[in-house]
Amino acid sequence: MDSNPRDVVTSIRVRYAECDPMQVAHHSTYLIWFEAGRADLCRVRGIDYPAMERSGLFLPVVEARCRYIASARYDEVLELTTCILEIKRRTVRFGYRLVRDNQTVAEGETYQMLVDSSGRPRTFPAELFERFQP
Repeated sequence: MDSNPRDVVTSIRVRYAECDPMQVAHHSTYLIWFEAGRADLCRVRGIDYPAMERSGLFLPVVEARCRYIASARYDEVLELTTCILEIKRRTVRFGYRLVRDNQTVAEGETYQMLVDSSGRPRTFPAELFERFQP
C-alpha cells in the first residue's frame, strides 16, 4: 500500500440522531463527517494528530464549504473520499466527496491553518509538511 495515498475512503452510516424529523441527514452533520474523513486521512498518512496537539500545534478550520447535491437518509451507507487539495507553508486545503451508490450526495472543502497554542500562525515542520503533500 502507498504510504502516502492521495485519497482515503471512509464508510459512513447515517445515524438516526443525525437526521431531522423526515429522516434526512441534517446539513450540519456533513461537516462532522468531513472531520471523520480528515482524521482517517491523517492516520493513514502517519500523522499523529493527538501528538501534534501535545507538541502545541493545531489545525483549526478557518473556512468550510459544502455543496449539497442529494439527500442522505437514515441508515444509508455513504462513502466519503477525502484528499488534500493543496498545502502551503502554513495552510492545508482538504477536499471531500460523499457518494451513495455511485451518486454524489455532497462535495466540500475545508481550509485550515497551522497555529500554536496561542493561536499564532506557524510554519509546518518539514516532516509534517511532507506527510500532507497531495
